[in-house]
Amino acid sequence: MAGFFKKLFGGKKQGGEVEALVEETLAGIIDKAGFELTFDLKFEKNDEESVLTIDFTGADEELLKDKKGQLLDSFQLLIKRVIQHNFPEDKTNVLVDAGGYREETEQALIDKAENLKQMALEQGRSVYYRALPPKERKVVHQYLAQDPRVKSRSLGDGLYKKIKIYPVKSSDANAGEAAHDS
Repeated sequence: MAGFFKKLFGGKKQGGEVEALVEETLAGIIDKAGFELTFDLKFEKNDEESVLTIDFTGADEELLKDKKGQLLDSFQLLIKRVIQHNFPEDKTNVLVDAGGYREETEQALIDKAENLKQMALEQGRSVYYRALPPKERKVVHQYLAQDPRVKSRSLGDGLYKKIKIYPVKSSDANAGEAAHDS
């Protein structure tokens, strides 16, 4: 019955409670680990989703970026699980960053994809991007999808897969351009 009233009247707003929980959790971890870090929380909510952005700064910022950002990913997963455990109905997306690391790595992926795309177009044959985790593959596929001259697909089994980048055949490209023009 409580679920019915919650839907009817909107229930209590969890944004502030989620932020307080995350702030308390992070402060405890930083204190216990002895990190020299501070963090900023930004909670954005729109009709479709809620996003909690955590940005770390401080002397130990480089530790978070080390080993391809594994510690950042760990913080992100831990905070997501803490929110899910305490607020099972909450669908908040969590993004953890330190000093613009996420943007830098995304740009590096795009730059490499651009180089490989140019090679595929110049040579007229397939080229391969090294094995990547799903999150990084998504960035590469989305970037390459913007160019109708090439296609990409993931190859392999398991979590890490290679990306095959190949030029579109001329008949496919002409059909794509015709569809794009209309």
